[in-house]
Amino acid sequence: MCLLLGVPRSNYYYEINRIQTEVETIEDKEIIQIFEESTNRYGSRKIKFELSKKNIIMSRKKIRKIMERNGLVSCYIVFRYKPTKSSTNEQKIESIVSRSFDNYEKHEVVVSDLTYVNVAGKWNYICILIDLFNREIIGYSYVKHKDANLVQKAFYSLSIPIKNINIFHTDRGKEFDNQIIDEILSVFEIIRSLSRPGNPYDNAVAESTFKSFKIEFGRKRFDSFEQLETELFEYVYWFNNKRIHGSLGYLSPVEYRNAMSI
Repeated sequence: MCLLLGVPRSNYYYEINRIQTEVETIEDKEIIQIFEESTNRYGSRKIKFELSKKNIIMSRKKIRKIMERNGLVSCYIVFRYKPTKSSTNEQKIESIVSRSFDNYEKHEVVVSDLTYVNVAGKWNYICILIDLFNREIIGYSYVKHKDANLVQKAFYSLSIPIKNINIFHTDRGKEFDNQIIDEILSVFEIIRSLSRPGNPYDNAVAESTFKSFKIEFGRKRFDSFEQLETELFEYVYWFNNKRIHGSLGYLSPVEYRNAMSI
C-alpha cells in the first residue's frame, strides 16, 4: 500500500507509533489520576470500574501493565504487631447475626472491632463502629492504651442517635465485655450479639473492613497523636463518601445510603 500510494514506509510507521504513544499517554494519565485520587489505595479492579464511569473500557491486565510502567503500587501492610493474649468473654450470648451480613435495615445491626497503628514507634489503638446496612463507619475512637474507654468513646462519637441501633455485634474480646459497655447497651435497649468462640467468620464484615483499614491507613507510621487524629478523620470521610465497595455495587457507603433512600 505504501508503494501504491507513494508513501515512504518510515512515514507510515512513524505515524502509527505517534498515534499509539498519544493513546497510551491519555490512558496513563487517566489511571494515574484515579490512583492518586484514591491516595494510592486502589488496585486494578477498582480502577477498571472507575474508568468505566468515564466510558473507558480496559482490561485489568492492561491496567496492571500501565500501573507497572508508571510505578503505581497500591498499599501493603509493612508494620507487624505481636498481639498479646487476653482472656475471652465466656458469656452464653448467641451470635444473632450468624454470618448473615446483608439485607438489614439502616442502623439495625452495628458491628465493631479494634485495631492498632504505629505512632512515634508505639502502638496506639482504634475502634470503629460499622453499620451493616451500607458498611458506613458511623463512629470511631483512638487512644494510646487499649481499655474499655476506647469502645465507649466510639459510641460517644456516633453520627446517628444511639437509640436507633438495634443489635451490637462483636467478637468476644474483653474490651467489649465490661460494665461500661453493658450500661450503654442496657440504657438504650441494644441487643448484644457475640461471635461464637473460635469463629472469626461470625464477624467477617468487621474483619474485612479492618483488613482494608490496615492496608489503606494502618501501614503508615505517624509522627504524633495529633497527626493520627487529623488523618484518621480524613480517611473516615474518604471511606464513607468516596471509597467504592464491591458489596455495594461499586458505590460508596453514602452513595448507597442515598440511593436506597430514594
